[in-house]
Amino acid sequence: MAKQRIVVGISGASGFQYGHTALRLLRQAADVETHLVVSKGAELTRGQETDLRREEVYALADAVYPVGNLAAPIASGSFQTLGMLVAPCSMRTLAAVAQGWGDNLLTRAADVALKERRRLVLMVRETPLNLAHLDNMRRVTEMGGIVFPPVPAFYHRPQSVDDILIHSVGRALELFGLEIPNLPHWGESSE
Repeated sequence: MAKQRIVVGISGASGFQYGHTALRLLRQAADVETHLVVSKGAELTRGQETDLRREEVYALADAVYPVGNLAAPIASGSFQTLGMLVAPCSMRTLAAVAQGWGDNLLTRAADVALKERRRLVLMVRETPLNLAHLDNMRRVTEMGGIVFPPVPAFYHRPQSVDDILIHSVGRALELFGLEIPNLPHWGESSE
């Protein structure tokens, strides 16, 4: 594998911008190949929450797969990747991953990351949380996944929504061992 590969899933929770930001940041990263799958709910959210056109989002990925294509390369453990980021991750997707339902390509790719002991980071987006949500988060964590709600940090003094998105998504991407240029960290000078 010449380039490092990462799978990006965008599910139907509020916050389509998190997935878009991940693709933008990964586009800037050296030697990273992105494989994208977008749920039907995410397509609805994109249209409701953003002015982004589907084509411009998909153009940021190296490969894009239909959510119903369970024969795509990312559905197989033999397709080598660093793992998968789901940004945002809906409670439906979280439940499917926690219960092992590989009923679409997004949840199957997440299942593959877990079964192959690769990094799986779920940027879950929902509040307040009920017991089923918490239990599903616990189950995914016990299986080796990382539950990473996009809770904003303010120590870097964000000046825009984009600053908040970049910091949250950048921190999630760093969990894959990727270096995100110019990402502020606690205790480091930004000058």
